[in-house]
Amino acid sequence: MLKKMLLKKLMYYKDFRLNRLNTPKYSHIKLLIFWPIFGMAFTFLERGLPWLCKLFGTEITYYPIYCPLDDQIQFNELFVIPYYFWFAFIFLMLVYTFLFEIPVFRKFMWFFIFTYGITGIIYIVFPNMQDFRPLSPEMLGRDNFLIDIAFWLYSYDTNTNVFPSMHVIGSFAVCFAAWHSELFGKWYWRIIFFVTAAIISVSTVFLRQHSVLDIVGGLILCAIFYPLIFLRKKKESTQTAQQDMVKNKI
Repeated sequence: MLKKMLLKKLMYYKDFRLNRLNTPKYSHIKLLIFWPIFGMAFTFLERGLPWLCKLFGTEITYYPIYCPLDDQIQFNELFVIPYYFWFAFIFLMLVYTFLFEIPVFRKFMWFFIFTYGITGIIYIVFPNMQDFRPLSPEMLGRDNFLIDIAFWLYSYDTNTNVFPSMHVIGSFAVCFAAWHSELFGKWYWRIIFFVTAAIISVSTVFLRQHSVLDIVGGLILCAIFYPLIFLRKKKESTQTAQQDMVKNKI
């Protein structure tokens, strides 16, 4: 049954050509270009911009993000699991909505475009960082596989550009998409996705990747853009109607 439904949805894209990107049926595909653009821009902020500044004999002044509550949170390597699950969490929802619920996919993507776009602007005008990672496993008094993974994370992920937390925003983007999907709109799925998003968000502070303030900043952006994008009522346009007509024929 699932295989049959998947094949039916894949057939929706069977006649896709690049010259049809602007058609009502396929215009949503253009939203995917956000990911490589954002990836390159974020990499430039993390690596390229500091390198350029040093090349010209100057440095970026990063403002530390900190609150007293951060001192009360102890490193816990178990949170490596939900922290990395974040990547699959977003990817799987992207694939699902892209194939099965295109209207939700559109909202999902626009939520990322606005929230991550604003986050990038914040990183530019307010360069920020945190400085409370453990420096070595010896500081923790123990060593294991999960700690090794955490320190591997530290080795490639800088401690800059942390406020607001993209982990928080991305997690709740998935949660909101699930809430508004036909498949995951049931109350129990809503709870599961909310709890998952919350655990992923909390994992950022238990891995000492973020301050509590970073979580708060991410939640504020989510609270602003959730109603603007997911709850916004819009009259069905001719384009949407045409898309639904094509969809029903397949």
